[in-house]
Amino acid sequence: MSLMENWAEEKRSAYLYRVLAQVERDPVKSALFHKLGEAAEAQAQIWAQQAREAATPVPGEFHPSARVRLVAALIRWFGPRALRPVLAAAKVRGLSIYSAGYSAGPSAAAGHPMPASVQDFGQRHRGVNSGGTLRAAVFGVNDGLVSNTSLIMGVAGAAADAGIILLTGVAGLLAGALSMAAGEYVSMRAQREMYEYQIGLEREELEEYPDAEAEELALIYQARGADMERAREFARGLLKNPQHALDTLAREELGLNPAELGSPWGAALSSFLAFAAGALVPLAPFVLNVNAANAIPLSAGLAALSLFVVGAILSLFTGRRALWGGARMVLIGAGAGVVAYLTGSALGAGLA
Repeated sequence: MSLMENWAEEKRSAYLYRVLAQVERDPVKSALFHKLGEAAEAQAQIWAQQAREAATPVPGEFHPSARVRLVAALIRWFGPRALRPVLAAAKVRGLSIYSAGYSAGPSAAAGHPMPASVQDFGQRHRGVNSGGTLRAAVFGVNDGLVSNTSLIMGVAGAAADAGIILLTGVAGLLAGALSMAAGEYVSMRAQREMYEYQIGLEREELEEYPDAEAEELALIYQARGADMERAREFARGLLKNPQHALDTLAREELGLNPAELGSPWGAALSSFLAFAAGALVPLAPFVLNVNAANAIPLSAGLAALSLFVVGAILSLFTGRRALWGGARMVLIGAGAGVVAYLTGSALGAGLA
């Protein structure tokens, strides 16, 4: 990247860090983001100085782009935890403080907070809910858009009767949304039952072998660099409260957060609504009883516009350009729609 691109990137990071520091209610987390923002500003000054030395003009002040302002607005609306994938794509650091198993640990007194998860030794810990709810909702809308648009275009190619297209579109919306909801419910239910079973085993072991569990916990903290005696003292203190001890052991030994096992019904409902919202877009002209000759191109246009918006939103998670992300999604959806329309035309002609 050029000197000015590096300068702009650091200024963007500093801007988002300031927003995070304002939104975060935890004073420790807020202070962390404040310091990261200061570091980004200092780095931006270094790039600015290098640019001046290279006779490259440097703007007097930084003006965040529409994309950065949108990310800032999403942070204020949904909170930093839910926006972790978006923030990671924007190269915001320090997001490990929102890991499901993050806690101060026995070395906090030395100024070195530790994530309380075994997986952090070799890989980043991921909680059951890793902040991807918004991304999952966007993908659900996209699925509904592409599948129902393709279905409607296929039927439109075979028969231009608006009533048939409407009936098919409604059936496609319900079938797809219900299928998504059922699949999500079964998946989340099975996952939750597995996690509950593992936590139940941990509860039994805690009741039967409390000293052994305390020693295991101490060994985990020792592996992170804590003094063994301090680690043992910390672990024994945790086990004085059985419920707190179980929560800690679930995070440490299983990598689970008991408070975030996920809701099967919530997952099913969100999947149903996301798919239905996307599937309703190409169906809207037929629901509003628009003339069939106009409804088909209007349906395709609405779907293309919506796909562009979805692609642009997904670019927030990938860090790519919004224009390219939107255009790519439109091309994918258009390809599926054209194939469906041509297939419907061929079948309609063959059956006529």
